[in-house]
Amino acid sequence: MGLQPLEFSDCYLDSPWFRERVRAHEAELEKTNKFIKELLKDGKNLIAATKNLSAAQRKFAHSLRDFKFEFIGDAETDDERYIDASLHEFSNFLKNLEEQREILALSVTETLIKPLERFRKEQLGAVKEEKKKFDKETEKNYSLLEKHLNLSAKKKELQLQEADNQVEQNRKHFYELSLEYVCKLQEIQERKKFECVEPVLSFFQGLFTFYHQGYELAKDFNHYKMALQINIQNTRNRFEGTRSEVEELMNKIRRNPQEHKRANHFTMEGYLYVQEKRPAPFGSSWVKHYCMYRKETKKFSMIPFEHRSGGKVGDAELFVLTYCTKRNTDTIDRRFCFDLEASDRPGVPVTMQAFSEEDRKLWMEALDGKEAVSVIVKIFFYSAQLDKIGFTIIKKCISAVETRGINDQGLYRVVGVSSKVQRLLTLLMDSKTCNEVDLENSVDWEVKTITSAMKQYLRSLPEPLMTYELHGEFIVPAKSGSPESRVNAVHFLVHKLPEKNKEMLEILVKHLANVSKHAKRNLMTVANLGVVFGPTLMRPQEETVAAIMDLKFQNIVVEILIENHEKIFKTLPDATFPEPISMSVSPPNAPPRQSRRQGQRIKRPLAVYNLCLELDDADSHSSPREDTPTGSMDSLSSQSPTPAFSSSPPGLLDGNHLIMDSADLAGWTTNLPAQSRPSMVSWMNIPSANPAATNAALPTFFFPSPAPGTDRATESVAHRKARAVYPCEAEHSSELSFQIGAIFEDVQFSREPGWLEGTLNGKRGLIPQNYVQFL
Repeated sequence: MGLQPLEFSDCYLDSPWFRERVRAHEAELEKTNKFIKELLKDGKNLIAATKNLSAAQRKFAHSLRDFKFEFIGDAETDDERYIDASLHEFSNFLKNLEEQREILALSVTETLIKPLERFRKEQLGAVKEEKKKFDKETEKNYSLLEKHLNLSAKKKELQLQEADNQVEQNRKHFYELSLEYVCKLQEIQERKKFECVEPVLSFFQGLFTFYHQGYELAKDFNHYKMALQINIQNTRNRFEGTRSEVEELMNKIRRNPQEHKRANHFTMEGYLYVQEKRPAPFGSSWVKHYCMYRKETKKFSMIPFEHRSGGKVGDAELFVLTYCTKRNTDTIDRRFCFDLEASDRPGVPVTMQAFSEEDRKLWMEALDGKEAVSVIVKIFFYSAQLDKIGFTIIKKCISAVETRGINDQGLYRVVGVSSKVQRLLTLLMDSKTCNEVDLENSVDWEVKTITSAMKQYLRSLPEPLMTYELHGEFIVPAKSGSPESRVNAVHFLVHKLPEKNKEMLEILVKHLANVSKHAKRNLMTVANLGVVFGPTLMRPQEETVAAIMDLKFQNIVVEILIENHEKIFKTLPDATFPEPISMSVSPPNAPPRQSRRQGQRIKRPLAVYNLCLELDDADSHSSPREDTPTGSMDSLSSQSPTPAFSSSPPGLLDGNHLIMDSADLAGWTTNLPAQSRPSMVSWMNIPSANPAATNAALPTFFFPSPAPGTDRATESVAHRKARAVYPCEAEHSSELSFQIGAIFEDVQFSREPGWLEGTLNGKRGLIPQNYVQFL
């Protein structure tokens, strides 16, 4: 049962039961006071903890922002570039989240702490003061009453009457105070229900707002996260292929180091100990040098270097070699020695010591010493050729795979038993038995055996299908440029291949495109096929770690071939195709993500990725199922638009406007990777302090936004045509949906920053500025 009401009429009776009810009300208010006091303490602790958490999150975000992955080689893939930029993106995400948490911490103070402190001080404090008065008057009233009742009846009537009046006045004052106290008690009991709970509601409203903002940030982050998952999976797949190649090269070199020496302009190079003679009685010392010799010019150079001291200990010395002779052990107290004589110091030989007898023989052979060792020449015989049998083998294998195993999971990744593969290759490469082998109907040959034999045949060609000569040229566009320029470059280079190579490549790539169409079943996406066939079709002439680091770019070239095979093989390239573009220019980023604010239209046109997900056609733009394997996503390397990075510079974002001074901008762009600066500056629409220098470095798809009130900028693009370089789906009725290559008429700048207005198929609407190129 709750508190009993305090009747005003009971104030005059002042019964024990009335007093008991008053004490119950007072006890409840004291309990409320303690609750509010504890809540205030916890609230302040919560604010302190929130600030500590926010500081830790910001420090974590700062660490993410400042770190950058270094890459091996001379360029990064798009996937690696976006993975590298992902740390900056994660940092921005946390930064935005902490801004909302800061608002939450402020709202706790304003909406919870201060109102509760005010209620406790003004309302509960007032009741305490009333209680003190009530208790004091109670004591005074009953003390005076007892004193009055003890008066002798023999006193004068005037004195007794005066005493009666005093008691009566005191009693009235006590009753009035009692009525006010009872009223205040009941008022505060009712008032606390909203004045205490309303601040708590406001606190939770702020908390809900914070979580909702986090949800909105996460939703905006989702399209980037999906693209990043593909980037990571593509990088993982390429890593697996690269690792196996590196390990194989390492094992080859471990077995026979001399057969896998790097091809360079030095005939011989390595460490030798050089005897340095000193005046008697100090004798001589032996100093380790790194020596290099060029047989064509007879120039011998050496640099003193001691590993234990951690670096170079002297200057390089260069001389022209006159002759080299072997030193026998009867003339010197050390093994593996030989003498050199320089043209500028005739008659003063330099004695050197090799690491072993075999090492000395190699040096003397290179230096034309008196006991030069004859060169062992190994001739490799290749039976695989691009002849009639070769085309028959490939066509038979492809036909068998498409008939029997097009849906097999891990097709071309799962390898066959080596002995079976070798036996099948032997039969296929023999003109007498090739036609007798039935791959489509025979159960003797598993699909994995057929695919492994096919790959082995291609690897056994004297030269890779895409030739050593064009290897470097194919790699260059994969390292830079827009998706369209990459396709055009590969298209151009494919038609420079010898006719037989191009014909064989067309047969193979058409088949791989068919395999990728069944990726939902066989899990062999374009990216996975690139990993498998990149090293097979584009192996480098020289096996080095540097060449292996380019495997990822070989894979990208194969992905481009598969995704664009119809255009590449069925049409002729542009005869005036320019040289591959500089690697300093990177593809444009999509417009930056914006935090959703109430009443603000979302200015974030998302690119439509061509993901290979387990979705029905009707749901092709929905989120992927939770059970969809990451590996089933298609490649983004050649045609898919780049993920949108919001790598915001220092400054304040107001809608789509960036507020910052030129010094902040200069410092921010200086810290960016060289490949990223032009595209990032382009989507922010920031005018450069030096327009001439900036425009020279920017790609053709950079369009500076017109300054407010400037008609010249608007007139410069008025009524021009533009072509879409990325696909886009409209998120609003005022926007246009379009595919790559769409031509827009009457294109003008929109009043909305970052957008253009144009006409497509008779409909006029908004177009994201970064998604088009003016014609």
